Amino acid sequence: MDDSELQAIRQARLQELQKQRGPRQGGAPAGGAAAGGADAARQANEDDARAAMIAQILTPAARERLSRVRIVRQQKAQGVEDLLIRMARTGQIQNRVDEDELISLLDQISQQESKANETKIVVSTRRYNYDDDDDLDLDL
Repeated sequence: MDDSELQAIRQARLQELQKQRGPRQGGAPAGGAAAGGADAARQANEDDARAAMIAQILTPAARERLSRVRIVRQQKAQGVEDLLIRMARTGQIQNRVDEDELISLLDQISQQESKANETKIVVSTRRYNYDDDDDLDLDL
């Protein structure tokens, strides 16, 4: 992704956020709207930077698969992106990740999650020596 394309995307996103925020009264920000707008703009910039990093790490086919995963499982896709970015920053990724590598990564994460969420039922049986005669002690 080229810098000019990224800048155009940022500008479009910023304009979209400003439209959602609504028009300013008298040209001055209303109350805490400026802080909310700054947070939204910062979040938009972070999202754009994250998308640019993922675009550099993944091949187009892998990005497409990850976007399909995001439709079904938002948190899982977010976790995979976090993992890929961490791996790229630490130098564990040398080449772009293709679709097959992404699938194996998703499988590994699924296996780890299934092990963590595995339910174990433990039945503890204790043997007591009950004497039936003790229960019926009658004073005659």
